[in-house]
Amino acid sequence: MKFIVEDAETHLQIKVTEARIDAAIATPFKDKLREIVMKNRKPVHLDMTAVDFMDSSGLGAMIAVRKSLPANLKMVLCAMTPNVERVFRLTRMDSVFDIRPEAIHKEARE
Repeated sequence: MKFIVEDAETHLQIKVTEARIDAAIATPFKDKLREIVMKNRKPVHLDMTAVDFMDSSGLGAMIAVRKSLPANLKMVLCAMTPNVERVFRLTRMDSVFDIRPEAIHKEARE
């Protein structure tokens, strides 16, 4: 499980490098992402550009990571592909997660 992590001043920019977040990798995905977030203790902008497929196990992993975050650490999901965005919309998780249409890079801080 590999992520590309950039430490911006106000947040962590984490790029998911996996094309699929499914039952085969959901647990290591969740564990590694949680480890990165908890170690750095900053809000997260998760760049989902590379993810073409997510099943219910992958969605469960995302929910587990979000639930494990302290209230002061927000997680923004950025640049989802249409297939992944559909999973969030059909499960109504798009109303739970902060989803942005484009990646938010260090240069575009809020």
